[in-house]
Amino acid sequence: MDLQLLADGLSFRLTPASIHGILWLQTHFESKHWELLANGLVTVSRMDAEALWQDATGAGLNIDPLPALSPSR
Repeated sequence: MDLQLLADGLSFRLTPASIHGILWLQTHFESKHWELLANGLVTVSRMDAEALWQDATGAGLNIDPLPALSPSR
């Protein structure tokens, strides 16, 4: 697993779980946010979590298979 998106109320907490996850986050977020991201202190809205999930899985990262964020079949 490279990233975790854990439900946190109405939002999702974004937590890197591998060096690949951290590197991916660094390529998608400004450096001023890296420390918060690396420590799992960032939450995103459901819509942003879904977009992030699709982008990260498209890039080959492994993310917790959360049914609420899995694409509908």
